[in-house]
Amino acid sequence: MTTLSIVTPCYNEEGGIAECYDAVREVMASKLPDLDYEHIFIDNCSLDRTVEILRGIAARDKRVKIIVNARNFGAARSSHYGFLQGRGDAVVPVLADLQTPPALIPEMVELWRKGAKAVIAVRRGTPEKAFLRFTRSLFYFLMRKFSRIEQIPNFMGYGLYDRRVVDAMRELNEPEPYFRGLVMEVGFERAVVEYDQPPRRHGRSSYNFFSLADFALLGLSTYSRAPLRLMIFLGFSVSLLSFVAGVVYLFIKLLFWYSVPVGVAPVLISIFFLGSIQLFALGVLGEYIGLLLNYSRQFPLVIERERINFD
Repeated sequence: MTTLSIVTPCYNEEGGIAECYDAVREVMASKLPDLDYEHIFIDNCSLDRTVEILRGIAARDKRVKIIVNARNFGAARSSHYGFLQGRGDAVVPVLADLQTPPALIPEMVELWRKGAKAVIAVRRGTPEKAFLRFTRSLFYFLMRKFSRIEQIPNFMGYGLYDRRVVDAMRELNEPEPYFRGLVMEVGFERAVVEYDQPPRRHGRSSYNFFSLADFALLGLSTYSRAPLRLMIFLGFSVSLLSFVAGVVYLFIKLLFWYSVPVGVAPVLISIFFLGSIQLFALGVLGEYIGLLLNYSRQFPLVIERERINFD
């Protein structure tokens, strides 16, 4: 029998984790009774009762499998590790807060059966603050403009992925996985579905501005060399501008020797300007060097503390 692996990453989701389990079970029982499934929950070292609630669910339903991380390894690494543990014919990541609605799974399965190896779910919209909407739109613009791999705006990772796609991702051994980019990078036949993202019902998101910025920098540094090339262009432009300004100032000083004071303000401004560019360039280089360090260490995505209901 064809099997689906539903994968749900968790972190402090005690308020809605049971509702997530019920929603998936209802969809699979009523809409896809011909498919078997497993529901894998990977807990990223929650500080609340999430694991306790999951233990109770797993004791009643052997299709529920639990991975408990030894510590918090970050949302991207933990989610990707859980995704790779799915053993079904296709894997579907579903968020615990149900902002990736399980009701979309039957439509994705239908497209999968028609030949799509990756069915990508794209958000039509979500209520959020104007600043966050602007920065998100800017990020998608930069990614589409400078990335060497196709990027799809408002694709958050939700979708259905064939076993061949999962196996291809497993062979990549990414230490800092940017999942949205990996889906595009491995290729295969794709289909797209759209959905309206519902509001979060329980708890608060663990993502803040800084974690989102870190995620954006990961995507840019992984799939684009544009920041490095920008440093080359900016350095050349500033050096050329400084040279021209120096020549102009020299001629003015020679022509109006007693009228033009030397002054320290232009010198200080130029020093601060060049210093800020150098610090910015060092930050960009640091992002890429950090990626190289992670690749060289070959540290596992996650270290498990416990597994439940796995054979």
